Amino acid sequence: MRDALAIQQRFEQVGSLLDERGLRLFAAAEANTYGHGGVSLLSDITGLARSTIRRGQIELGSPPDLLPLPGRVRRAGGGRKRTSDWDPALIADLEMLVEPLSRGDPMSPLRWTCKSVRTLAEALCGKGHAVSPWLVWKHLRDLNYSLQGNRKMEEGNQHPDRNAQFEHINGRVLAAMKAGNPVISVDTKKKELVGNYKNPGRKWHRKGESPRVQGHDFPDPAVPRAYPYGIYDLAHNRGHVVVGTDHDTGEFAVASIRGWWRVEGRRLHPRATHILITADGGGSNGYRLRLWKFELQKFADSIQLPISVCHFPPGTSKWNKVEHRLFSFISTNWRGEPLADYETIVRLIAGTKTVTGLKVTCTLDHRKYQTGRKITKEEMSAIRIEKGEFHGEWNYTILPRKKR
Repeated sequence: MRDALAIQQRFEQVGSLLDERGLRLFAAAEANTYGHGGVSLLSDITGLARSTIRRGQIELGSPPDLLPLPGRVRRAGGGRKRTSDWDPALIADLEMLVEPLSRGDPMSPLRWTCKSVRTLAEALCGKGHAVSPWLVWKHLRDLNYSLQGNRKMEEGNQHPDRNAQFEHINGRVLAAMKAGNPVISVDTKKKELVGNYKNPGRKWHRKGESPRVQGHDFPDPAVPRAYPYGIYDLAHNRGHVVVGTDHDTGEFAVASIRGWWRVEGRRLHPRATHILITADGGGSNGYRLRLWKFELQKFADSIQLPISVCHFPPGTSKWNKVEHRLFSFISTNWRGEPLADYETIVRLIAGTKTVTGLKVTCTLDHRKYQTGRKITKEEMSAIRIEKGEFHGEWNYTILPRKKR
């Protein structure tokens, strides 16, 4: 009884001065000194759980390398686990809720969403996740989302079905990926002058040793140009770029996709029964371009697979994945590097990679492509095209014709 009273007095003197670890070790040492029944006694005196005192006894008998570092209360990895550690599907489900309605400039590393954290928390709870609005906010910050105000970025009128088409594309992409079919985002990157011309951006050089380039880069027709056409595989985070040397036409666009299928597509998707393409509404893969559809029909015939296309509404080309999942990293990789020749361009593109696992292959296309080529009504009528129920001009499927 006298020993218990002495322990009580010592605790009253120093207990308020101890941190979590110090209190645990004090109780463990006193319990060891007291002997049988010491753990229960110290639990009553200090208010600590018996398991906490026993953990302190283990620490007292452990080698120094297994104890917390100086200044730490717990060992590395101790403490309450993050929700995402024991609920790994939480982050994926959160991004699934946010991604279709993402707004802002997609080329920026920051993204933002119009849904409130409370709405997102309720939706996640409906999926079986135990989260609060505060936790949703924290994970959105970790994923580089932020709350932002309005910015004057829009020009002209927006199509009334703009957001509906975004959600339609998102649904088609998810269904295709779930079925194991390839989904590719395609577009032509800005054409580049080939030669000793200035390339935006900066690189590390010794003082006074930066490359000297031409003082003028006027668009002289005699200056060769490069037309990088990109194909980004959403499921595998892989890019394939075909650098054209002639003209950016619908024939060149489909030839680049055919090259991707030959080099990577059929190897990465050996069980494919369908190909889904997301593309801009204009350019060499525009929804109004007859040559684009005519060449897609020839491609579908050659591989005997249906090819579906979903176009982004006018004025929304930067929302295409190839822009910020592939082209932005290529621009970063070759910044400040004069694109002296085609071989340099191919090397710099193929050397593009990211910490998230992006890999890029690149080929050079020296073929000539006729400009101004007209597709007749007879040739168009021979195309097996099925228009979707929602905006058939933007969403359609090219069916393969049977081989003769």
